[in-house]
This record gives sequence, structure tokens and C-alpha cells, in this order.
Amino acid sequence: MTLYHCSLTLHDNVFFATREMGILYETEKYLHNWALSYALFEATYIPKPYRLKGALAQRPSYLEDPETHEQSLQILNRVGIYVFPAQPLIWSYQVNTFKAAQVSYYGKSKQFGDKGANRNYPINYGRAKELAVGSRYRAFLVAASEIQIAKTQWIRLGKWSAKIRVEMTAIPDTWVQSKSGEYTSLHPLNPLDLPASNRLLLYNRIVMPPVSLVSQAQLSGDYWQIRRPSGERNNNDSELDGLQIEGTCLPQGMFYGASSTANVS
Repeated sequence: MTLYHCSLTLHDNVFFATREMGILYETEKYLHNWALSYALFEATYIPKPYRLKGALAQRPSYLEDPETHEQSLQILNRVGIYVFPAQPLIWSYQVNTFKAAQVSYYGKSKQFGDKGANRNYPINYGRAKELAVGSRYRAFLVAASEIQIAKTQWIRLGKWSAKIRVEMTAIPDTWVQSKSGEYTSLHPLNPLDLPASNRLLLYNRIVMPPVSLVSQAQLSGDYWQIRRPSGERNNNDSELDGLQIEGTCLPQGMFYGASSTANVS
């Protein structure tokens, strides 16, 4: 098993509609692990078809049978890869106004301008609250064995296919201690991916599609704790010293759809 630390830096505004409140479309500050998984491994482990047709078109296939749905996340279960959600370290927002299409099923009250009004004002408009350029995130990636992945790479994320820089650092095995019992994970988790060996006791809910995440969770079960052995030095120290990951706890055995589907091996 190899545990990687992932540093993400936004080089474009990232937008996805977590909440729609009237004309405001708000983006949650966390980055969902399922979206990150596709961004990191699409066209490598997860096939990226040019176009889907028929019943599969415009239909998410997150946890479907990979034999019939080639973009299922369960493909990553087979190769022993799991990506945790991204935790915001430094983040800010930018609110942009856009004109919306006038359609019969989505209209606004007359205060925003009516048909034939004597003013140059759009009848429909919206505001998108987007994660701003320069925001920084942390995520963790678990691989059953060392994988061929670039130390620095660029991914696209969100509805605008925003550009994000990802820097990967392998955490030495001696830093990862295996433990069991009650613990607190300050890193966000996807409860749908928690195995039966871990039980949620207390948590804060992060409401966002397609599956709500949890933060500041208290759990019981098998987990990893990242702790640097006293006095140990190695070649990666210069990269790991500034990451501030000392004491981080992560549940063991996470895989996509753990609480709802059988593990595909």
C-alpha cells in the first residue's frame, strides 16, 4: 500500500452548482472525491468514450457494473486505487453575473424586467459563486501498489473544465501507522465509501451532490495515522516538512460504493 499527498492549486475559477437559491448558484468549498477520481484517472484507468448513445447518454454511472458501464468508478476498485475528497486550505470566492435563457419552465418575476419593458435589462439572469483562482486544497490517494502517475500534472474540473495543478508526494511507509479503535478524522470523507469495518459515530454533514460528504468525523474501526518517527530522515523530508500532515487520521479499507455495492476484485 502506498499513500500519496495531493496538493491542488486552482488556476481557473471552479464552478459546480452545489446549491441553487433563486438566481444565486453557489459552489461548495470542498471538492468531491468522485469528481477528483474522474479528473485524475479518466482516459488512463477509466475509459473516456468520444460519445455515449442510447440509454447510457446523459446518465451518471458512478457505481454501476463496470462490465456494462465503462466509466464506472468500480474500475478503480479493481486496481486498488482510492481518492479522498479535497479539503480547502486557502480559498476565496468570486461572484459572476450571467444572462440566462428565457424558457417556459423557468421564469422570473416582473421586477427583473418584463417582456416589452422599456429598458435594456435582461429578463432572466443569474449569479454564479465560484471558487477563485489561487485557492489551495489537500487530498490523499491510496494505491494498493505504487502507480505510474506524474509527480506534477494538470487536471480539468467543474462545469467550466477549470485548470488545476496537482502535485503528488508519496508518504513513506514508516510515516503511516496502522491502528484500531475510536478516532477523529479532520479530513473530509465520503460516507458511501466507508467499509463495514468503520462506523460513523459523530460528524458534520457537507450537503453536496451526488453524495453528501462528512467532516470532523468521529469514527470507530481500523485507521491509518500519519506520524513521522522521531529522528528519522529520508530524501522526501524537504517535500513533506511543509505539508503539516502530522497526526492526520484516515480510515482503512475505503473503496467506491463500499456501503452500497460489493467490492469488485
